Amino acid sequence: MLRLGTLVSAKHLAECLKTQANKLRVVDATWFLPNYGRTGIQNYMECHIPGAVFFDIEACTRPSPYEHMLPSEEVFSEYVGNLGIDNETHVVVYNDHPDFALFSAPRVWWTFRAFGHSTVSVLDGGLRMWRDANLDLAKGHETVPVPKLNFNAKFNESFVKSFEDVMKNINEKQFQVVDARPAGRFDGTSPEPRADCKPGHIPGTTSIPFPSVMTSYTGPDGQEVKHGAVKDRRTLEKMFDGAGVDLSRSLTASCGSGVSACVLAFAAHLCGKEDVSVYDGAWVEWYKRSRPDQRENCPD
Repeated sequence: MLRLGTLVSAKHLAECLKTQANKLRVVDATWFLPNYGRTGIQNYMECHIPGAVFFDIEACTRPSPYEHMLPSEEVFSEYVGNLGIDNETHVVVYNDHPDFALFSAPRVWWTFRAFGHSTVSVLDGGLRMWRDANLDLAKGHETVPVPKLNFNAKFNESFVKSFEDVMKNINEKQFQVVDARPAGRFDGTSPEPRADCKPGHIPGTTSIPFPSVMTSYTGPDGQEVKHGAVKDRRTLEKMFDGAGVDLSRSLTASCGSGVSACVLAFAAHLCGKEDVSVYDGAWVEWYKRSRPDQRENCPD
């Protein structure tokens, strides 16, 4: 029987791929901010786990004036079915980023769960830790054929908060909102990565920059790797508590465009809180739809 937890080590995944690869699909979910000058597919073509398929966050979406909003059930079913994933497949997601071992992978992890697929894990330490374990790597398109399978998506609307939900919550305070962006963007002192959007935050929001979820470790070359493995549960619980976030209450995560917010949703899940929602439009939508007096620390 295949046994994989929410967070899986490189060694454990490698062992499972040797013995139960037919039950698994490894997914490369690498994505970069628009000002990074690089794309996820470029990264994937240069280096990925053998047999992994690429999940394009920008392609699996719905038409919207805001970036990579969740797709419809039909679009998601078609997209992941083409990746060789059905409702019986255990999915393991990772990303490869030079600065953060955990960045866009939780977005895809959360997306699968939002569409009713609970058998999904995240590779601890991402491709960086896979490399550090001296495991095999591949490049280019996968030569192993991936059969198209049927996936039946069932969207759970409780996973998502809308602009209207968040606006209403400013006065009603029915749920807590945590913002995963770096502190400077939250405080309005650092620029946003999008030219048409200024920094700041939604009133009443708590800042927990997503790199806080990761710890450092010493790599095989003796060099310190920052923002690598995921912190243990007790440390994550202290992180939330130290920020004034009560995990026994309703919680919604936000960020710039709904990607790094899922890192906080993932961290809360590791603490036993499985019902964290995400404001999918995030700060980009808030900035473009709200009035200036509804944005704190925003240099308008």
